[in-house]
Amino acid sequence: MFSEFAFNIFQESIDTYHIKDDVYQDFVNPYPKDEVEHLLYRKNWIDTVQWHYEDIIRDPDIDPVAALDLKRKIDASNQDRTDLVEYIDSYFLDKYKTVEVKENATINTESPAWAIDRLSILALKIYHMQEEVNRSDASPEHIKKCSDKLAVLLEQKKDLSTAIDQLLADIEAGNKYMKVYKQMKMYNDDELNPVLRGQKG
Repeated sequence: MFSEFAFNIFQESIDTYHIKDDVYQDFVNPYPKDEVEHLLYRKNWIDTVQWHYEDIIRDPDIDPVAALDLKRKIDASNQDRTDLVEYIDSYFLDKYKTVEVKENATINTESPAWAIDRLSILALKIYHMQEEVNRSDASPEHIKKCSDKLAVLLEQKKDLSTAIDQLLADIEAGNKYMKVYKQMKMYNDDELNPVLRGQKG
């Protein structure tokens, strides 16, 4: 199933990141560029780095200049994340381009790649909640609370994985069709963001 295939790659990315656990470490993609594994690994690496950016920027003692620099890194990371989702959807569009869509086929509320985006974030939540469960310095109450949350996350993983695999099966069978809208983010565009537009010239 594609969801299990993707989740395993997400886990590999997360585990590799945490060997050094440094947002500034070099990124090395172990998969060839022409394979979907390359996109999935890169997607999750972006999510993992951003997860830790978000931790750092919440430090109440962070230097304001460093915080501004980090905010811009987060903005750039969000754009990279969106780009990777579109690349993954392009993979699916190409994969299913010869499918004969049935006359009564319906469109899904989100594309396959945006569902896979949620699975990538879920992999991070599971990893970090498991860390909390494994803490030796935490109280029994904390461990119990985090164990309960982990159980919910694992149930969510099962449900989301089932939904992703069913969506892909429906697309392959012609019961659903893909229609991808390119993201139209406005805040990075100097023609659409009034603050940036005011700085031009």
